[in-house]
Amino acid sequence: MNKFNQNVHPHRRYNPLLDEWILVSPQRALRPWQGQTEELNEEQRPTHDENCYLCPGNERSNGIQNEAYASTFVFENDFSALMKDPVDQIDFDSDFFQSKAERGINKVVCFSPNHALTLAEMSVQELHVIIETWTNEYKSLGTLDYINHVQIFENKGSVMGCSNPHPHGQIWAQESIPTQVAKTQHQLLNYDKKHGSPLLLDYVQEEIKKQERIVAENEHFVVLVPFWATWPFETMIVAKFPCEHLLQLSSAQQLSFAQMIQCLTVKYDNLFQCSFPYSAGIHQAPTDGKAHPEWTLHMHFYPPLLRSASVKKFQVGYEMLGEAQRDITPEQSAERLHSLSTIHYKTT
Repeated sequence: MNKFNQNVHPHRRYNPLLDEWILVSPQRALRPWQGQTEELNEEQRPTHDENCYLCPGNERSNGIQNEAYASTFVFENDFSALMKDPVDQIDFDSDFFQSKAERGINKVVCFSPNHALTLAEMSVQELHVIIETWTNEYKSLGTLDYINHVQIFENKGSVMGCSNPHPHGQIWAQESIPTQVAKTQHQLLNYDKKHGSPLLLDYVQEEIKKQERIVAENEHFVVLVPFWATWPFETMIVAKFPCEHLLQLSSAQQLSFAQMIQCLTVKYDNLFQCSFPYSAGIHQAPTDGKAHPEWTLHMHFYPPLLRSASVKKFQVGYEMLGEAQRDITPEQSAERLHSLSTIHYKTT
C-alpha cells in the first residue's frame, strides 16, 4: 500500500468554519502549475462616465442626484432586496411550507469618485478611508434594534454579476443571521467552548508555523489560502489578534488591513494580467448587542478564474450533487500567489 501524499493522492479536507468537506484531486494536475496568461484588450474607462449612475453628480435611475462626492459615498440601494418596514408575520402549519418576514436595509458604497479605478489600483490611504466607511456603517446599522447582522461585500467584474464597473460594494443589514454565517457561528461557538480560544486565531497561528499556504502578512493581518479552500485561488485575510469586528480595530490596524487588501488585489490582477474578478466579503460578529469572543474578523475572497483570464471554475455535476472539489491544491495556489509582485502589472 502506498504512503499517503496530499500532493498526489485524492483526499478530502475538512472546513471547520462550515462543518463541510471538500474533495481534492491533485493527481489531475500533476505537473507544476504554470497558469496560462493571455493578452486582454481591457476597456479603458474614463475617470467620470456621464452615463454611470454611481459617478459623482450623476442622476440615478430613480431620479435622485448623487452628491459631488470626493471620497467614499454611501446611499440606500435603489433596488433593495430587503425592506425596512415591519409586516405581519406568517403563521405556518406545515413542515414543508415555512416562511418568515425579513426586515433589513441594503446600501451601496462607492469606493471612489474615479470611475476607472478598482481596489487594486487605489492607494493604501484610499483603502483606509473605505475601511473607515465600512466601520461607520457597521456601527450605525448595528445600533438599529432589528438589525442583527451586517454583511459587507463586493462583487467585482461582470462574471460575478456586477452590473456597474464603477468601484463599489454593498452592505446588506438584516434581522436574521444568514445561513452561511449561522453555520460559522455554530462552529466557532463549539470550538470556543471546547478549547477556550477562538478557532480562527488558533488556526492562523498554525498556518504561520507551517508557512505552506501564506500569501502575505504584516504586523496585524495575514493573507492565506485556506487549507479547505474550494475556489482555485480562494483566500482569506484574517486578523492575527483578538478582534470580533471592525469597531475593535485601531487606526494602525485599519491601515494594516488596507495594506493587505491592496497586496492581495494587486497579486490577483498580476496573476493573469487582467482585472481579476471575485466576490469578497467581511465576516465578523453579529450586531445583536452581545459579546462574541468566539469571532475573529476575517475577509473572504472567492475568485472564479482557473487557468487564465478567460478560463473559469464552475460548480457543476459532482459539486452540485455531491460536495465541492478542486484539482490544484491550496498549497500550489498559495505558492503561486505568494511569488507574484505587489507592483500592479499596469505600472510595470
